[in-house]
Amino acid sequence: MPTQEADPKPITVLTADDHALVRDGIKFSVEAESDMVIVAEATNGQEAVDLFLLHQPDVTLMDLQMPKMSGLDALIAIRNRCPTAKVIVITTYVGDVQASRALKAGAAGYLLKGTMRTELAETIRRVHAGQRRIAYEVSAALADHASSDALSPREIEVLRHAAAGSSNKRIGVGLGITEETVKGHMRSILSKLQANDRTHAVTIGLNRGFLDK
Repeated sequence: MPTQEADPKPITVLTADDHALVRDGIKFSVEAESDMVIVAEATNGQEAVDLFLLHQPDVTLMDLQMPKMSGLDALIAIRNRCPTAKVIVITTYVGDVQASRALKAGAAGYLLKGTMRTELAETIRRVHAGQRRIAYEVSAALADHASSDALSPREIEVLRHAAAGSSNKRIGVGLGITEETVKGHMRSILSKLQANDRTHAVTIGLNRGFLDK
């Protein structure tokens, strides 16, 4: 329940997640609070943008992994149209790279789905009040990798092909570069991610958010 006197006008909330069970859980949690209400539910990123423009909610809850348009692209599109929009990213993964991109794009909050039961309502209130709310685990991951070298776009492409099981030769053919160039990129990737081998690099890339889960 609210820790302070409720505003006569409830906080309007838009949810965007492609999983019905997650949307239902969010709706149950939000509507158990007297000071907030769900005004719309989106099932993909493009729908999130359209519904935001239609309803102009006070707070938007945005999953990152969605079809048609990713949550990050939807966040960027919404903020381009409405720079004051308050968007809370909700995700399963701690990944510092994803978090950094979302926060740079203007996310006001970053919440892990595993903590929504206890932290969702207060996060919505704080973001609505103009504060920024970032899950501790995410803040820790950002701090841990603050001095890490970022992968270049080409290195991410190489790592994505490696994650699909492609050999260096096949990666080179696919990207239009030589096998030796691919090997050079892989050496750089292993060094930057402090990985033991390419399989380890792929795992780190997934966990940190360089690659989609």
